[in-house]
Amino acid sequence: MIFQCRISDFLRALGMGARRGGPGGGRSAGVLKERANMSFMLVVMFFAVFGLIVLTEIFLIDDRHGSNVGGTGALGGHRNGHRNGHRLIAAPDRPDYEEVGAEDYTGVKGGFDDHVGLLVKDTAEGGKPVASLADPRGLPSLPTNVESRLPHLNQSLRLTHADWLNVTNTRFKFFVYSAYYDNRANGGEGPGLIRVIGATKTRGPEQVWCRLWYNLHATGNATASITVSAKVKTIRENWNLKYSATFVICPLPKTPPETAEGPVPNAVPNSVSVVSRLKAPPAHRILIQNRPSDRPNKKEPLAVCVKPLHFEFNRVMQLIEFVELHLLLGATHVTLYNDTLGQEAGCVIRDYESRSAPGSDYPLVTLLPWHHLDMISQLEIRTEGLFAALNDCLYRSMYQFEYVAFLDLDEYIIPRHNDTIPELIRWLGKRVSTKSTGSYSFQNAFFYLQWGDDPSVKQSQTAEEAALITLRKTRRKTKLHPHKQRSKYICKPEHIVEAGNHFVWEFAPGHGTLNVPAEAAILHHYRVCEFGGDDCVKTQSIVDKTAYRYGQDLARNVRTRYAELKEKCSLPDLEPVPAAPATLTESKPQTSPLVQPASR
Repeated sequence: MIFQCRISDFLRALGMGARRGGPGGGRSAGVLKERANMSFMLVVMFFAVFGLIVLTEIFLIDDRHGSNVGGTGALGGHRNGHRNGHRLIAAPDRPDYEEVGAEDYTGVKGGFDDHVGLLVKDTAEGGKPVASLADPRGLPSLPTNVESRLPHLNQSLRLTHADWLNVTNTRFKFFVYSAYYDNRANGGEGPGLIRVIGATKTRGPEQVWCRLWYNLHATGNATASITVSAKVKTIRENWNLKYSATFVICPLPKTPPETAEGPVPNAVPNSVSVVSRLKAPPAHRILIQNRPSDRPNKKEPLAVCVKPLHFEFNRVMQLIEFVELHLLLGATHVTLYNDTLGQEAGCVIRDYESRSAPGSDYPLVTLLPWHHLDMISQLEIRTEGLFAALNDCLYRSMYQFEYVAFLDLDEYIIPRHNDTIPELIRWLGKRVSTKSTGSYSFQNAFFYLQWGDDPSVKQSQTAEEAALITLRKTRRKTKLHPHKQRSKYICKPEHIVEAGNHFVWEFAPGHGTLNVPAEAAILHHYRVCEFGGDDCVKTQSIVDKTAYRYGQDLARNVRTRYAELKEKCSLPDLEPVPAAPATLTESKPQTSPLVQPASR
């Protein structure tokens, strides 16, 4: 209404307003005339604006054809504007990215990464540009002329294979740890991909790039590079915390880079850097493992992966018993991750790192650093980023070991009819088809530490034998947990894509889990009541002495190792063998000085 009144006043000032007569019909006629005049003016204004737009477009088109430059409108004017008084003339037979550099975008909002798509154009046969690509992340890799503008690799960067490294210039925490070549898709056909183990934001992770470095010669530091857009895949089982373990997946292009001397020697890059900004110099350099040329000719039968050691882990007897019993069970290697470690336990592990199982090419134990992951456990990320450790161990072991067991230090998979785990797997293969089996799941049985020690511990020959948890605790919960609840598994790593804590999350196509019956083997889990207190000892229980099959050899080996390390690692004296009481109350809960808290 206010707008109409102002238009009416404007028309009256021009002498176009209606003369007001008396009340009634004269006033109505005046209002109608005012509305008609206003409508006429609006129509005139519309056609004037439309004509101006058409004329402007015609002049811009003529200007583009007359100057023979690419681009239209404001963007075209900027890209082909004057520099030092001269206009850049685009050659009609070359892609635009050859003429345009990052410095041409200093006047456009955003940095190099925001406008790198403007440097790239799809090219038809004959080299003529046919369509602009707004997002270069859809390309197999950045074109050579764009790649040449990116920062080169600083050859003084330390080449790492297992260390948490920061991805710089990100809004949220973003770390990468290790990298592996993976060509299992499509039956090994195709270039494959690089799988980087990392940790970053669970929801909406930031986009990053993979700078892939190819060595030009067998010796020396000369490298060629290819840059590809990475896909960040969150590893499942993260409790919906802010940060999660992730895979940073770098798809490899079909053709490796070429240099003036020809193609690079290898189709698989030697190292990778993950960057969030293309113009940012790489801050790290990670060795790519599992390259075909680096894979061993034979695999050893069994390895064990353990989640990160934390809370200044220093339970020496538990550590020695775990390693020695798994040697008897057929394992030749144990992989550990050091978040925080006590002095004595660290000394014991270093000794194991210097030893090998009979006939093995690997050390008994590998301890990898884990303490540089700057994320708060249980508040920002799940339990010291354990899922990054599990999947790193999966890929690290993939071509070195036939089978890998994922366990905690208070857990053992104990066969009932076989002496070793490899024998158990072969035994199962004779009874059921295991051709498509990727993992073997074992039901969990709790051997609660609050239950009293087995009476036979009083007859132990040595303090080391009396301290062995697998011989002291023989009473277990009668009811086993179903598979996928507290269960643990042994897998064939080449058939696994993503490892979980209690089961495999993702298999290679055509493979799955075999639920091993309890009559064949179960998981012995030695820990305190899982919900706190001592009420767990009231549950129905039975005595299970299956682990006693290894008792004599285990006691001898532990006694020998402890004696060797006692002085070297300043190990404490063990509690003496307990004297047999006058009356045994074996089933009654007891508090033993030998009971130690179980790991989480």
